[in-house]
Amino acid sequence: MTVPAAAWAASERSERADLWDWLAFGLAALIVLIYSQGWIAPVFGVKIDVGASGAIRNVYLPAYAAGIVLLAMTPGATVQALTRQPFLLLLMAIVALSTLWSIAPDATIRRIVAVYATTLGGVVLATRFRWATLAEVLAAAHAVLVLGSFAWSLAPGSPGVMTENFPGAWRGLWTEKNALGGDMAIAFSIFAAAALLAPKRAWLWGLFAVLALGLVLLSTSKTSLVSLILGAGAVAFVWVVRRGPVSGVMATWAAVLGALLLAGFLLIAADVFLEILGKDATLTGRTRIWAAALRQAELRPWTGYGYSAVWDDKSGWGPLAWITKEAGFKASHAHNAWLEQWLGLGYAGVIAWGLFYLQTMAAAIVAVFNRPGAYLALPFLVIYSLLTLTESVAVTYNDLRWAIFVALAVKLAWKGRE
Repeated sequence: MTVPAAAWAASERSERADLWDWLAFGLAALIVLIYSQGWIAPVFGVKIDVGASGAIRNVYLPAYAAGIVLLAMTPGATVQALTRQPFLLLLMAIVALSTLWSIAPDATIRRIVAVYATTLGGVVLATRFRWATLAEVLAAAHAVLVLGSFAWSLAPGSPGVMTENFPGAWRGLWTEKNALGGDMAIAFSIFAAAALLAPKRAWLWGLFAVLALGLVLLSTSKTSLVSLILGAGAVAFVWVVRRGPVSGVMATWAAVLGALLLAGFLLIAADVFLEILGKDATLTGRTRIWAAALRQAELRPWTGYGYSAVWDDKSGWGPLAWITKEAGFKASHAHNAWLEQWLGLGYAGVIAWGLFYLQTMAAAIVAVFNRPGAYLALPFLVIYSLLTLTESVAVTYNDLRWAIFVALAVKLAWKGRE
């Protein structure tokens, strides 16, 4: 029996499309894996100076190239999506302009290329994939990190288990336990979202969610465990809201009441909360960094010191020297996403970042009631919001959390490929 020419042509086009989709999936997973930085410790060791290693910087180049290839696959959609993100474009423009007043323009220029490439990676993840596929891209990459962490920690000599500072705590593929715990807390919510958005493989992603929970517990990071619980709560909240209008109203009021109670608890009994997390009143020295960085930011409030120009300054009289003197140790970043933007980009950078963040959070809350992508977006954004208070995770080059935030922000604002 002969196959009709039209049917043969359609079959050939479908096969090409499948290959094209698998290529895009693989490139996207590669981007996630490289920006996760889970390869640094196994390849270069746990005590390497990341900022001084040219070899490490070169490993990010394939992620940059993968982002460009994905851009070439969907150039029109990418342009359309970016038109819905004026605050992101404004933020990236301020980053570039900061070269004009940077105290280290050469470092700023080099890192602008890196942050632009990282941001592009997030944008193309949003424009190339539907919500369910995006969730599975992130889940597949994190599944590799989960399995790699178990293998590395259980290998002869236990290289993935800490022997100093926190003996016995697992660090997996990373250099310390909090990095493992933080990544696995995010991975748990990603696996949960993938199970709900791709029910055919719910059993697989559910299994990996359990493994991610196990790694958080093995890391002994209490902050990461709190993040995981908040992410799980956000997943449950979206699930209840989407059951129907009555359950949605009840869940919304319960969430608002819970948030108010938590805020009241933190205001009244902050010391109890810190004790639960195993932190001291300085948040492991963070408050000293904040106080010192604030004083330096107030000296140049309108412009800041230039994108990513402060923390590698070796002049001995710049802002880093004063921050180090006041804090009592040398910090590698401000440990606060908002303060980081003010220090590097001035008032304009803080405002642009704040508007971008508020737009994304508002879109995520609206999505809870009308878009399945909320299963992926809201839990991550809840955890990310917590991280912005103690870590510099915004507008960060070669950082997976920033790439995912951008991807979700763009996807929430643009309804193509629903």
